[in-house]
Amino acid sequence: MLTDITIGQYFPGQSFLHRMDPRMKIGLLFMWIVAIFVFDSQVSYGIFTASAILLALCSRVPILTLAKSIKPLWMILVFTLLIHMCGTPGEVWFHIFVFDFTREGFIQGFHICLRLALLIFLSSLLTFTTSPLELTDAMESLLSPFKCIGLPAHELAMMMSIALRFVPTLIEETDKIMKAQQSRGVNFESGNVLKRLSNLVPILVPLFISAFRRADELAMAMEARCYRGGEGRTRMKELKIRTLDYGACAGTVLLIAVLVVLKVEGI
Repeated sequence: MLTDITIGQYFPGQSFLHRMDPRMKIGLLFMWIVAIFVFDSQVSYGIFTASAILLALCSRVPILTLAKSIKPLWMILVFTLLIHMCGTPGEVWFHIFVFDFTREGFIQGFHICLRLALLIFLSSLLTFTTSPLELTDAMESLLSPFKCIGLPAHELAMMMSIALRFVPTLIEETDKIMKAQQSRGVNFESGNVLKRLSNLVPILVPLFISAFRRADELAMAMEARCYRGGEGRTRMKELKIRTLDYGACAGTVLLIAVLVVLKVEGI
């Protein structure tokens, strides 16, 4: 289960998504998220799904690797679907105890689940095609206009980047600790809820110790390199929006325009 969590992982490549400016990718992702919540017709969902699959193919990131980003949420998706099926009035498909599962609830729940899956899928596509360093520079650049009101743009970007960078490391560390405890006879899958919670203590204690040790090592490394914040710092690679980025932005705007026309026409 832990190995299926792909947040913060980067898949090196030379696709056009890898070569795009990270600021443009974050902006386009925000536009996609807004569009997914605004346009809710079946045709719109079909266009979103087809576009997401096309982007995944263009990124040359394995589809199965991207699909792993959705796998940890399958319980939430199933629960959401069941809640809508038994909580939405309409044509009853089947009856279990006191719950009526309706056709309209299935359609509505499926659309909500598809929204969540698309959001996770596209967000994972961003992290898979953008290195942590590029994400840090992009977030700092996007937050820099707020420096005039005292927002520490560089520090916020650095914290988000470090947190994102260490998610895979902590997941790998947790998996190693669980395997070590299982080899010593600890069973994480049997017993009641209280028993399972008590079995988490042998995992959480060494995990917190490891996390604090890594944080201390990172702080010492930054101090050794005379890190003093973002003032006066330069970058080896300056971010620059190119023709490729304008083309991707134009394509996204065109797609949203088509969706607006379809919504106005009632399709």
